[in-house]
Amino acid sequence: MADLTQALRRTSLEGFHGGSGTVRLTPAPVAFRISLRARAEDVAALSMALGVALPTRPKTSSTSADGRMALWLGPDEWLVIDDKTSGLMEACIASGALHSATDVSHRNTAIVVSGPGAQAAINTGCSLDLSLKVFPVGACTRTLLGKVEVVLLRISDDTFRVECWRSFASYAFEMLSEGATDAAL
Repeated sequence: MADLTQALRRTSLEGFHGGSGTVRLTPAPVAFRISLRARAEDVAALSMALGVALPTRPKTSSTSADGRMALWLGPDEWLVIDDKTSGLMEACIASGALHSATDVSHRNTAIVVSGPGAQAAINTGCSLDLSLKVFPVGACTRTLLGKVEVVLLRISDDTFRVECWRSFASYAFEMLSEGATDAAL
């Protein structure tokens, strides 16, 4: 009989692959995520407990030495992502700070878009200026990709992480695939 006490986590994009000569599309590994809301006076305690500084300026993110990411989504809202370990909810509780944290690990998935044509591929469905001058490494924002709400993070000069809800993941992946093809022309 199968052991039903341990749920297996798989990405909704398992087996997807795409890209072109200038763009690589890769489903991001399964990650742990929380949607976090807190008052300004509780940011320091939560940052310490989570092991990553919660950014307080618009369009910014921070990454800890072990890869945990905190993305600023609003004056009192963050998306915290950890590709390696769980425990985000427990860390928030241990902070002793007033907050609202929701585990969205099973709701979200991510696509990594990389290569010299990554910006052009994303811009086929997103009208933001993604130039390095306007959207530098570490910049993040909640925006639309086609008809899907996404959270976009620039990881390096030519690499982006596109966070979206699992139910829209195949649509987002296909849109980016089309953009990758266009970027190669």
